[in-house]
Amino acid sequence: MSWIPFKIGQPKKQIVSKTVERDFEREYGKLQQLEEQTKRLQKDMKKSTDADLAMSKSAVKISLDLLSNPLCEQDQDFLRMVTALDTAMKRMDAFNQEKVNQIQKTVIEPLKKFSSIFPSLNMAVKRREQALQDYGRLQAKVEKYEEKEKTGPVLAKLHQAREELRPVREDFEAKNKQLLDEMPRFYGSRLDYFQPSFESLIRAQVIYYSEMHTLPPPRLYTTQKCTPLASSQVIYYSEMHTSCLLPGHILLRNAHLLPPPRSYTTQKCTPLASSQVIYYSEMHKIFGDLTQQLEQPGHSDEQRERENETKLSELRALSIVADD
Repeated sequence: MSWIPFKIGQPKKQIVSKTVERDFEREYGKLQQLEEQTKRLQKDMKKSTDADLAMSKSAVKISLDLLSNPLCEQDQDFLRMVTALDTAMKRMDAFNQEKVNQIQKTVIEPLKKFSSIFPSLNMAVKRREQALQDYGRLQAKVEKYEEKEKTGPVLAKLHQAREELRPVREDFEAKNKQLLDEMPRFYGSRLDYFQPSFESLIRAQVIYYSEMHTLPPPRLYTTQKCTPLASSQVIYYSEMHTSCLLPGHILLRNAHLLPPPRSYTTQKCTPLASSQVIYYSEMHKIFGDLTQQLEQPGHSDEQRERENETKLSELRALSIVADD
């Protein structure tokens, strides 16, 4: 006679149909994936805002470093340009801080609140699993007495086991039905809940790039004429020609006869800030186009925040999380 330890205490007949168990696993699997994606999105948004702040702080530091450059003491035109750049970078940093604060309030915080519901949901699933184990254990006990000879004591124990089984079975069926009804509702709510947050994210970007787009570009800095390396080489070879008397220096004696290179005149150079103006103009256009695609472009961030809170209250009212 073979002994199968895993069969001890387990009912012989299936107490939950394969269809019901498959439906439950599918719905719960979708919620587990949603939980993981929500946490990942929250983490990535935090990294993004931290990077934004670090970028604007670095830009301010660069402009301050340029102001302390000795060239600013020697060239007033360069000083004026760098001073304008420093003012622009400080304004950019202030606008960026406002954008990050808005994203924190309308995107990251709602993500955090949404994630806080999952522990209650997972606890409801654990209670269902515990009820299923109790159901299986008592069902196996009933089956054991049903297989025995129908004597008075056995019938009494069978009756008692069936009485113990009834409330446990009803408790499991109630928990199972509750989860199967509400898990799809919870999963479907993600669209209505997150849409106001994502609209606010786009809106914050639009406001930021609109502000940066309106910043006046600093005046272009014009460099002085400079002597290229080739011109200095002409002077060098001419000097060496007058001092080379030995036959082995024919190359140096003849090099000064080479025609001098064409005069080299520098053109106006565009500072880093000018390329940033182009960048912010393009980003302003991109996010402006996105704004026009929003379903409710006229909603304010305060209205979107209230929508988030309303949807969150509806989710917390679900019995599968409210009972925790």
